[in-house]
Amino acid sequence: MDDTSKKFREKYRRMIMRKSGEERLMMGDSMFVTARTLVLASLDPSLTEDEKRRELFLRFYGNDFPPVSKERILQWMSAKENHGN
Repeated sequence: MDDTSKKFREKYRRMIMRKSGEERLMMGDSMFVTARTLVLASLDPSLTEDEKRRELFLRFYGNDFPPVSKERILQWMSAKENHGN
């Protein structure tokens, strides 16, 4: 859905581009931390830390990979967790 006018999108882009690269990076980091906090708050508190990491992956990136790749990544995460690496 895109309900923002072209005029406002351009104004917003100019405003953001006036910021330094460092400021834009810090904004992105802040938004990521907020999103991560919201996702973690929505998870079942009884999940282990490893289960929470897998759920974070699925919420943030689960739609970005085909099912086979997603399953390989989850298997890799499980193997890494089981071997303590």
